Formats: sequence, C-alpha cells, structure tokens
Amino acid sequence: MSGGPVARATRPLHRLGTRLMDAARRGRALPASLAAATVVTTALSVWLSVLVYEQRTEGQRHQDILAAARQSALNFTSLDYRHYERDSKTVLKGATGDFKEQFAAQTAELTKLVTANRSVSEGQVLEAGITRADERTARVLVVADSKVINAAAPEGQARTYRLQLDLVHESGRWLTSNVEFVG
Repeated sequence: MSGGPVARATRPLHRLGTRLMDAARRGRALPASLAAATVVTTALSVWLSVLVYEQRTEGQRHQDILAAARQSALNFTSLDYRHYERDSKTVLKGATGDFKEQFAAQTAELTKLVTANRSVSEGQVLEAGITRADERTARVLVVADSKVINAAAPEGQARTYRLQLDLVHESGRWLTSNVEFVG
C-alpha cells in the first residue's frame, strides 16, 4: 500500500514544498507582472497623451479656420466708399490665389462704382461652420448680413449673404482662396 506510515508522514512536507515552490514562483512572477503592468500603463498613457494633443491641435486649427473665415467675410461685406482703398487692401491681406488676383484686378473698377454710388456696407457675420478641413485646406460656409446705404437706397437696405469660402494655410495663416455666393 502506498499510503504507509512514511508516505503519510511525508505528504504534509510535500504539500508544504509545493506551496513554497508556488510562492517562490509567484515571488518571481510578481516583479515581472509589475514590470509588464508598468509598460502597459506607460504605453497607454503615451497613447492617450498623443490623442489629447491631436484633439487639441485639431480644435485649435478649427478655431483658427473659423476666425479667418469670419474675418474674411466681414472684410468682404464691410466696404465704405470714403476709404475704399483701405478696405480693399484689408480684403487682399486675407486673400490668396485666384480670389486675390480677381479681387485685385477688379479693385479699380469697384472703386469707381462704390464712389459713384456713395456705397457704404456694414457687414456682420451671423454664423460660420466648417464643412471640411485638413492641415492645409478648409471650406467654410458663412451667413452674413449687411446694411447697404448708397445713392439708390439712402435709408439703407438689408442684405443677407450665404458664402462658401475656401481657405488655404500659407505662411502660418489661413487665407481665403475662393469666395462663392451660395443661395
């Protein structure tokens, strides 16, 4: 019989040895587990930090795009014949590409037209929203109102504009590259 007195006497020692071996293994496993947990926690922290940074960067970019689009729309809808040269230069400062070329080419003709009609337009941006944006380009829809006073409407006339502005990021600034009236 294998359960003789010696075997019975050594069973508790065997169990104790097994428990000590398990404890020793756990003792070695604990530092390894802690090291692995530290690596995982560090990697997760870095990943979350990168996500937060990217979200903040994108949020700031969207704020910059909206600010540039709002200012461009305001400049475009606020023109005064008494200082049209200054106003048109302000529009051109925020412009680039085809829009800048077209506006600059029409400035002389527009100056004559606004002066002859004694036109004053006071713009106000009501809403602006980004329809698409990446690091280099953006498209923004803008709703703006203006009160236009001129020789034909000395009491003033309210106008509402719905504009689509395309912007590009150049030299650290968002500039308007195209303006379309959309409805």
